[in-house]
Amino acid sequence: MLSLAWLSSKLSDGRIACEACSQHCKLSEGEYGICGIRKVENGELYLLTYGLAAAVNVDPIEKKPMFHFLPDSSVFSFGTLGCNFSCTFCQNADISQYPKEHHHEIIGRPLSPKDAVALALEHGCKSIAYTYNEPVVFFEYTYDTAKLAHEAGLKNIYVTSGYETHKALDLIAPYLDGMNIDIKSYSQSFYKNICGASLKPVLDTIEYAHKKGIWIETTTLLIPGLNDSEDEIRSIAEFQASLDPSMPWHISAFHPMYKMSDVPRTPASTLKRAYEIGKEAGLKYVYVGNIDDESRESTYCPTCHKVVIERHGHIGQYVTNRLDNLNMCPNCGTSIEGIWD
Repeated sequence: MLSLAWLSSKLSDGRIACEACSQHCKLSEGEYGICGIRKVENGELYLLTYGLAAAVNVDPIEKKPMFHFLPDSSVFSFGTLGCNFSCTFCQNADISQYPKEHHHEIIGRPLSPKDAVALALEHGCKSIAYTYNEPVVFFEYTYDTAKLAHEAGLKNIYVTSGYETHKALDLIAPYLDGMNIDIKSYSQSFYKNICGASLKPVLDTIEYAHKKGIWIETTTLLIPGLNDSEDEIRSIAEFQASLDPSMPWHISAFHPMYKMSDVPRTPASTLKRAYEIGKEAGLKYVYVGNIDDESRESTYCPTCHKVVIERHGHIGQYVTNRLDNLNMCPNCGTSIEGIWD
């Protein structure tokens, strides 16, 4: 569905500047943005996927992953085609890269903002996640949905690569409660050569969104031989700890996919060492994912080190929240940071 991409501005040379993400595309008539779903037609920038969802599910919130955000609740999740990154390891390349690999064809099931909110409420969800592809590329669709969701008492989450402009964050912040932001690497060359992006805007987004009071959790997918050195893992952990030691960090195992089908899986030993490095850097809450490791998927009180939220089984399958009604450790009374209601 064609809808005006109003997060944009017209330039003096006749081009249109997209102001949604840090790719900063400047487009002439007939050109598409890097995302493949924002296009200039008749002198205006349009979002081609407004109201067209490529993936829709009701998920456990833990799958986003968000571990300090309404634990053991359901989240209505949807995404569209398109992405402003071109990660060669993308697990959702069938939708994120679809327009770029199918001559700009646009597909999806009709899902208006109003219908998304209605379905979320119908399924007993407490939040809506804009996920599966990069949410900022369908910003106007997320904005309209998030505003309606907020009015209906639902919370909103971006699962994102962290390329939002400050302008985009300023606009959606009143309705955006949480973000899971990928820190894919601490190397500019990794971002440039493997993701088609840059590191600095991601770090800036994390800092800016955190200052605006949005609850942030981050995720790093460790890929053998590419971003899994101890030095790089420590750099990510120290950056995050310097910003806020209570910001949860999810460290995930890579599985061969998309254009990296020949790269081996991440050994469990790498994730366990990364977990230790995160703790050594001062992070209170570090988690491992994509492997069975129940002890490193649970939340521990940073003061007495007792389990306060236990997780086992498949992601989000069994969650036991032991926090008291003031969201404090029942053993020592330490307040555990997060969004709990």
